[in-house]
Amino acid sequence: MAIRLLLADDHAMVRRGLQVFLATQPDIELVGEAANGEETIERAEALRPDVVLMDLNMPVLNGIETTKRLKLAYPEVKVIVLTSFSDQDHVLPAIRAGARGYLLKDIGPEELVMAIKRVHDGKVELHSEAAGLLMSLVASPEAQPVAGAAVGSPAEGSYGQLTPKEMEVLRLIARGRSNKEIGEALFITEKTVKTHVSHLLDKLGLTDRTQAAIYAVKQGFGD
Repeated sequence: MAIRLLLADDHAMVRRGLQVFLATQPDIELVGEAANGEETIERAEALRPDVVLMDLNMPVLNGIETTKRLKLAYPEVKVIVLTSFSDQDHVLPAIRAGARGYLLKDIGPEELVMAIKRVHDGKVELHSEAAGLLMSLVASPEAQPVAGAAVGSPAEGSYGQLTPKEMEVLRLIARGRSNKEIGEALFITEKTVKTHVSHLLDKLGLTDRTQAAIYAVKQGFGD
């Protein structure tokens, strides 16, 4: 069954571009669009999407407040923020509001599709800059838990199961690097990076790379 997607963005050209691209994806059905936060909530009530692709800078009701209200009213709906902002004033409030993904609008089309599918499957998807901000927060002595960003608690020393290459990948995840950047740094393909990430998640008993990054920082891998 196709993933039911609601698109929320106040720019008609952005909506049109995404509409044209998503129409080519057999696993994703664009069920509706909204140009502001209030419309997003109304469409969500009427259409019951699986995923909402949410801009932050919208009129009437911004994306962060819209995300909060959506998660309260429809907790089963997963929100992915798609924005141009990667600063702390936007990333952290969006994650606290309940967003399961935080992506920048320079993301590649195929990457966006994969992110939608992963979030729909219960994973967390963060742009490397957003992940870096969360890592800084976690690494700070005054760090407070961030709602929506689950922290794994594997057994002490379990990283000893990792191969040397998996350890290198984990270290780069902790630094907020994307799969493409990790591949370039280690001179391996992006597909190989994904394989290493999958293996290290299994070995550490984690469900996504956000948990892996937080775990790695706590273990001192991000230094």
